[in-house]
Amino acid sequence: MKVVLLAGGFGTRISEESHLKPKPMIEIGDQPILWHIMKHYSSYGYNEFVICAGYKQHLIKQYFADYYLHRSDITFDFSNGGEMTIHNNISEPWKVTVVDTGLNTMTGGRVKRIQPYIGNEPFMLTYGDGVCDVDIGKLVKFHKSHGKLVTMTAIQPEGRFGVLDLEGDTIKAFREKSQEDMGYINGGFMVVQPEIFNYIEGDSTIFERAPLESTAEKGELMAFRHNGFWQCMDTQRDKQKLEELWESGNAPWRNW
Repeated sequence: MKVVLLAGGFGTRISEESHLKPKPMIEIGDQPILWHIMKHYSSYGYNEFVICAGYKQHLIKQYFADYYLHRSDITFDFSNGGEMTIHNNISEPWKVTVVDTGLNTMTGGRVKRIQPYIGNEPFMLTYGDGVCDVDIGKLVKFHKSHGKLVTMTAIQPEGRFGVLDLEGDTIKAFREKSQEDMGYINGGFMVVQPEIFNYIEGDSTIFERAPLESTAEKGELMAFRHNGFWQCMDTQRDKQKLEELWESGNAPWRNW
């Protein structure tokens, strides 16, 4: 099963860095967040990726073109005609297809454009800016068990503000917002049947609107509840949080 990664947006909410590179190429530690997501899937044996690129897509292509060299020790022998010897190379068992899905294409349009690379097979789909510790094996097993069109990982995000417990107009307590205070939201990490392409009209289609709303109305959209770690990288504050977790050596999404 191929893994489709949405990585074409402008990343305007983290413009401090996205003015230089696509948001999925912003680094956590010394590797792009896109790499972290791919490593997570790869740890479950899913190693074929289709990346929906757009904004500054050449930088994503460059990264993978140079990946083998960047992850290796190399001797350049200029006395022997510039001979290059690679030592201790680290290679991934990955097959990566980077598709230019357009600069202003919406999420649904990006998915539609990679249809030729998917064919008539189910595929996984997620966003190129969020990491979590979801069990991909259990996710796929759940999807296969219900036979519906789409499975979405449903998460309850942490609240950023405190909660006031009110009794009438009297504040009885002030506390941190808990997950129980929040409803479930779309956490990405989806499994999708190929019939979803029939729900996408073209470049202007937002995947989270008509396609998913239609499947929900027909009872074809299922939730895989994930109560573990999940974090997107929308802002510089989010990036800092992920950096701190990675540097601590206890990043919850690191299972490789």
